[in-house]
Amino acid sequence: MRSEDELTGILAHPAIARLRSSLTARAAVEAEEEAGVRRAAVALIFRAGADGSPELLFIKRAEYPGDPWSGQIAFPGGREEAGDASLEETAARETREETGIDLRREGMVIGVLDDLRPMRVRLPAIVVRPYVAVVHRHEQLDLSPEVALAFWIPFGDLAQKESWQNDTVFARGVQINARVFRHDDHVIWGMTERILAQLLEMG
Repeated sequence: MRSEDELTGILAHPAIARLRSSLTARAAVEAEEEAGVRRAAVALIFRAGADGSPELLFIKRAEYPGDPWSGQIAFPGGREEAGDASLEETAARETREETGIDLRREGMVIGVLDDLRPMRVRLPAIVVRPYVAVVHRHEQLDLSPEVALAFWIPFGDLAQKESWQNDTVFARGVQINARVFRHDDHVIWGMTERILAQLLEMG
């Protein structure tokens, strides 16, 4: 794991310092394990942008038939595997596989948000645990075939309430009314929006 000295810039930024303090001061809500319910983890990864301000990483999932989250904007992550010692390890492994970022070597986890479940009954029975991390990374990402693209959004843009609106989205041929954030041609909504809303409340 990189020392805090190597991550001083991003950790010292007021927005990240507030976020880290808030995460440390509370206990995240963890869902009870249930038979037939899979567990998964995602990573919300911050880096320092060109001007030193924090940027948050998003990915767009590749299009796969039968995948309920196919083509959607998300955070790196995925389902727990038998060899994972913890859900934090799940988040780190999936992040490494999907983006090439090694959270233990290039950064550190600074906190965890509440577990979430999909809100729509037609989605898989799964509980997702979001981890918040910072990295010292500016090299090009090494994306897996599961990821169509990746991009960083300034955290300040996400934190502006006027950037969010209620809108209509289409998922698997169904029209859904949802709270969304639009960035260029990308629409952030669904569980990713719910995780992001948690994060913004912490800041």
